[in-house]
Amino acid sequence: MNTFDDQPVLEGDTLLLRPLVSGDLQPLFDAASDPVIWAGHPARDRYKRAVFEPYFHTLLDLGGTLVVVDRVQDRVIGCSRYYTAPDMPGTISIGFTFLRAEYWGGTTNLELKRLMLKHAFEVFDAVWFHIDPTNIRSQKATRKLGAINAYDAGLDLSGVAAPWKCYRLTRDEWQSRETS
Repeated sequence: MNTFDDQPVLEGDTLLLRPLVSGDLQPLFDAASDPVIWAGHPARDRYKRAVFEPYFHTLLDLGGTLVVVDRVQDRVIGCSRYYTAPDMPGTISIGFTFLRAEYWGGTTNLELKRLMLKHAFEVFDAVWFHIDPTNIRSQKATRKLGAINAYDAGLDLSGVAAPWKCYRLTRDEWQSRETS
């Protein structure tokens, strides 16, 4: 199997995805500091610096995190991450994604996921998404990609075991969706 680069530089029409570095703390916190972003998320207070900063350092330590940059405005608007879920060794997952609220409901999330999926499908036959059962917005966005809820599980994805809805998107399903 080919090796997978979990921190590539990916460029789309309006977005640049690049590896997270320590100097991204302030611009990423600026993107994350809106309480609306976290209202439907289990970590509802992540907009606070004291809560966000340990999260940022966890992302930095774990690797696989890509900063999302709006190429037109040349500003950080969020991040997403490649990782391997503990119950699915040898696979790849995409998650830990957030975007500034002003980028919701348009084409930004789709472009972000297109870039990440294209890169992942160069090596893997399927991509997994793990979503908190209460995060309805993310579940809807993931289903829009064509992913299906394959199963639910209690997993430790970031230091604490929690319930997750586990969605799978295969390369064939994605390619079929993209060409239709």
